[in-house]
Amino acid sequence: MIDEAVLDFSAGSLTLLNAILAVVMFSIAIDLTPRDFRLLAKAPKPLVVGLFSQFVVLPALTFLLVLAVQPQASVALGLMLVAACPGGNISNFITHRAGGNAALSVSMTAFATVGAIVATPFNIAFWGRLYGPSAEILRATSIDPVRIAITVGLMLILPLVLGVTLNTRRPDITARLRKPLQWLSMAIFVAFVAVALAANWTQFLTYAGAIIGLVVLHNAIALAGGFTTATLAGLSAFDRRSVTIETGIQNSGLGLVLIFGFFGGLGGMAVVAAFWGIWHAISGIALAAIMGRTEAAR
Repeated sequence: MIDEAVLDFSAGSLTLLNAILAVVMFSIAIDLTPRDFRLLAKAPKPLVVGLFSQFVVLPALTFLLVLAVQPQASVALGLMLVAACPGGNISNFITHRAGGNAALSVSMTAFATVGAIVATPFNIAFWGRLYGPSAEILRATSIDPVRIAITVGLMLILPLVLGVTLNTRRPDITARLRKPLQWLSMAIFVAFVAVALAANWTQFLTYAGAIIGLVVLHNAIALAGGFTTATLAGLSAFDRRSVTIETGIQNSGLGLVLIFGFFGGLGGMAVVAAFWGIWHAISGIALAAIMGRTEAAR
């Protein structure tokens, strides 16, 4: 039973994953300055629409998917947890490749990361308790939203503040760090996920077949939800590409941290988050290649 499976993930591995995600967030933050936030404050509609798509539309669509498919409890909660996370670290790179508004993408990642302190634990608890089987897991684990908020804050917000500060005071340093650090952080994260999967390869193979199709469908729904939300809100094609990608690229690394930190490495949840981390990069890069063929109207 996948609900009873537990993947092997040591405390040292969890600490390493926290550090990797902090580096990833720092690599995003050194693209930002306080001026970026002030500009968005003057024209906030695309950002508001993007955050609404990220934290309201995607979790709601995920819940409808769970109701329709009725997966096992840990798989359902894994999908909900991934949907509750902020945008992923590669979304900015993919948006740039897609010819979308990269500045909006970076700002959405930053604002969503800050908002995740409240929105992520709320969405996990709210939507998870509406589905009976996953509600049982939440009751058994006694999830503490405050502890999740602290974990998100230390792992994501602190590097964000440090990155913005460094970019403001020493842009010469961040200019040299930007490209190498972004590529390095992505490579380290992918390597880490690969090593973690290798340590649990037998269990991963046992359960992956039942989950792969669901993750692919979930990711497609996320991308479609972002595109539809941006279209209905009347955003330009330039901004619509950013919102679409930000909604479809989730911070599955944060999801893994929460799964191993608060749910004991529950098999179904961990396999969902791990495969999300692989698949959203593939789907995002493929979508960017298609979008990038034409210039987006602004």
